[in-house]
Order: sequence, then structure tokens, then C-alpha cells
Amino acid sequence: MMKIAVESRVNAPIERVWDTYINPQDIEKWNTASADWHTVNAVVDFKPGGKFSSRMEAKDGSMGFDFAGVYTHIVPHELIEYSFGDREAQVKFSQQEGGVLVHLEFDPDTQYPVEHQKNGWQAILDNFAKYVEAKV
Repeated sequence: MMKIAVESRVNAPIERVWDTYINPQDIEKWNTASADWHTVNAVVDFKPGGKFSSRMEAKDGSMGFDFAGVYTHIVPHELIEYSFGDREAQVKFSQQEGGVLVHLEFDPDTQYPVEHQKNGWQAILDNFAKYVEAKV
């Protein structure tokens, strides 16, 4: 199955982009695809073999799920690879003039349309970029 790719440009130093991407307190603030959802808890054991989990819930309490997995490969300020269930994802951080390009590829699930998944992950990544840029 083909991977889905999304990317967003973040106008901030690589250190801030990287730290914000892996910090549980920050994840709780940026990890959402729409205003009616939020991440109520994030746990990160940031090392190869370490586990992560983000509890995502609808703000009206109607539904929620845990996005959880295991880090499989980490190259500081460059690459994060992880598995979640039987799927995998890769996040690349590329320093560019004026900022950092965050490129994320992931295995789609079979339950939802590819376009729906791509839009959701893109919205989360765009939200991440806005959050990092607003952070001082």
C-alpha cells in the first residue's frame, strides 16, 4: 500500500521545531485536526523502543481514541520513525532558509478514505506549524 505524505514549513529554528514536536505539554496544545477536538493527555518516552500515546477526544465528549505507538528510529533534529499498530510513519526535519520543512509519511489505514486521512494529518501538521511559530 502506498504511503500518504504531508508536509508543512515552520518558520522557526530547528531546535524549537524538534523540541515542540516531542514535548508532551506542547503536543497537548498542537495535536488536533479541528477546533472541536483536542488532545487531553500525551505521554512520550522519546528513545528507540520508547512508547508514546496521545489521548484525542471530541470536545463534546462524544468520542475519543488513543494514538499510540513505539519509536523505532531517531536521528536528532533530522528524523523520527515510529510504528503504531501494524502501520509505520516517518517524520523528516529539513533545515531550509528561513525555517524547517517537516515532511511526514505514514501508512494509511483501510477504514477511512485516503483523502480524509491526508486532510486530517495535514491539518494537524499545519496546526503544529502555527503553534511553533506563535511560541516565544
